[in-house]
Amino acid sequence: MTSIDEALLLETAAKYGVPAPVVRELMARTRPCLYLVPYGEVPEPRRENARPAARTGGLPALPDGVNWPDGGEPLVLSVDCAALPQGVLDIELPVDGHLLFFTDIEYPPESSAVLHIPAGAGRAEHSETDRLDGEEAQSRVYEPRTLYPVPGLTFDGEWEGGPHISAFLAGDGGGAQDALDGFEEAVGDLAFGGHRPGVGVQIGGFSDSWDMAPDTGESVLLAQIAGQAIDYDVFTMNLIVGTREDIAARRYTGLQYEQQC
Repeated sequence: MTSIDEALLLETAAKYGVPAPVVRELMARTRPCLYLVPYGEVPEPRRENARPAARTGGLPALPDGVNWPDGGEPLVLSVDCAALPQGVLDIELPVDGHLLFFTDIEYPPESSAVLHIPAGAGRAEHSETDRLDGEEAQSRVYEPRTLYPVPGLTFDGEWEGGPHISAFLAGDGGGAQDALDGFEEAVGDLAFGGHRPGVGVQIGGFSDSWDMAPDTGESVLLAQIAGQAIDYDVFTMNLIVGTREDIAARRYTGLQYEQQC
């Protein structure tokens, strides 16, 4: 069901008055994720062994023969796949090398790309110059910030539809809703090992979308990037989704990008 000890899970549920059948139904509709957070947001028990695994902004390190993606969208996230905790996610990422995410966080992106740079490929930081209407324009480079991976747990936004949950809500009105909301928040904090981060970067799991969730049907979330995680003055949520099969096969050209604000 989850890496959280079941006894602790049921003990937490009891504090909120949530019955065990409701707990099991709710937890069956969760997905694991990795939060990528600044060191100051890593829970204290995890800090001793914390290892950086990602960076927002900066310049991409590209091997010879690999160019900045067409469209010149800025680099917003670099992920060191080998530094991610293994066996946490339920989607298949490369076990080594780097994933580079290029997209526009300020306006709906016209073109976006995810590149996998294999381990051992000779790499050097590249700046990209696009030629627009005969003028040279430098692609935007955001301030680099180092991020650390912390496992977490996310809930399906449609979790209220189960029979036990529906009966619980119908039997106690607003009090049951408050109990479920409190329990969900508490479980998320338990999985994270402290108070869950707010606006930031997430790999895998269910999206925490601001509008209609794009990870429905066969589409699952690859990454969720809040604009404020890149630039404090940008208030957008940027969601990247694809099928499990395309993500596992590294067919990143099939990914879909959605921006919400």
